[in-house]
Amino acid sequence: MKVILTQDVKNLGNEGDIVDVSDGYARNYLIPRGLVVEATEGNLKKREAQASRQQRRKDREQTKAQALHDRINGKSITITARAGEGDKLFGAVTGKEIADTLNKQFKVKVDKKKVDLGEPIKHLGKHPVKIKIYPQIQAEITVQVEAAD
Repeated sequence: MKVILTQDVKNLGNEGDIVDVSDGYARNYLIPRGLVVEATEGNLKKREAQASRQQRRKDREQTKAQALHDRINGKSITITARAGEGDKLFGAVTGKEIADTLNKQFKVKVDKKKVDLGEPIKHLGKHPVKIKIYPQIQAEITVQVEAAD
C-alpha cells in the first residue's frame, strides 16, 4: 500500500515522503496513530499544494533574511559599558545587549539567540560578531565597546 508520511517515522522516511508499506502495517499501526495517510488522488494533490505553499513561505523568509543581511552586514555598533583597570569590563556584553542595540540603531528585530558570540565580550575595543539570520545567511558586524564615563 502506498502511503504519505504525515511526520518523520524512524526506518521509513521523512514527512511528506511517499512510501510503500504492507497493508497490515499501514492499517493496524501507521494510520491509527496518524503517522500516514493513504496515497489517494486527493491526498496526493493536497500534498503537492502544501509543498508549494511551504516552498513559497521559505522563499519569502529567505528574501526577508537576505534583505536584513544587506542592511546590517559590515555595519558597526557602539556599546558603552563600565570598565576597570586594563580595559576589562565589570560585567560583559551579551547577545541580548547586541540585539537590543541593533534594534535601536537599525530598526531590525534580531533574536538574541541568533547572535553568535562564542563567549561574552569582556574587554573594551572592537570585536567581530556573527549574526545568524537564516540557515545559509550570516551577517558580520563590528561591536565597538567603549568605557562609560
